[in-house]
Amino acid sequence: MSAEMRSAPLRGRQAQAARNDEAILTAAREVFLADPTAPISAVAERAGVGIGALYHRYAGKEDLLRTLCQQGQEIYVAEIEQALSSDREPWEAFVNYLRRIVAANTHGLTVRLAGTFTATAEQTTIAERMRALSIELFERVRATGALRPGLTYLDIDFLLELLASIRLGNAERSAELRQRHLTVIIDGLPSDHRTPLPGHPPTWEEQTERWVRH
Repeated sequence: MSAEMRSAPLRGRQAQAARNDEAILTAAREVFLADPTAPISAVAERAGVGIGALYHRYAGKEDLLRTLCQQGQEIYVAEIEQALSSDREPWEAFVNYLRRIVAANTHGLTVRLAGTFTATAEQTTIAERMRALSIELFERVRATGALRPGLTYLDIDFLLELLASIRLGNAERSAELRQRHLTVIIDGLPSDHRTPLPGHPPTWEEQTERWVRH
């Protein structure tokens, strides 16, 4: 097959199927991030496609939820890899990473949907990579002495999850407020804060338990 043929735009049914899939995923993000218990028919209605077209692409609601979550995981991995490969100072690279993660709303696509589907082996593998890279980035920043004592990466992870829960007005307004409140969080991370953190930090066991479907 020539390069021209491989790069040729999709036509006819293929093009329509691609448009339908994009519309379905966009609608699914909007519907399920607002209410993970919503029926799959609400996605078809929001996407403007027939329920048959949706089931032609996805086996059911769980398959669609799983796809959304994996998209969030892949975005997360790409962003943290970018931070780790950055030639900027560790603190600056870390802060930029936090801003990109919040803008992408990866925690909305992952922990927001936790427990609503059965994860695949591939997703478990990605989750382990997310964990390893997260620790690597956090430890790199902590080694500079920039972070307040007692802080763990999971503390920050749960704060990012809290930001993902902000939904006020439209999507643009919610995104704006998440960045605003992230700035407050970032200002609380440096080591010059002397107030001891109360309680024990969250554990990975507490984090992963939520992924067990009930």
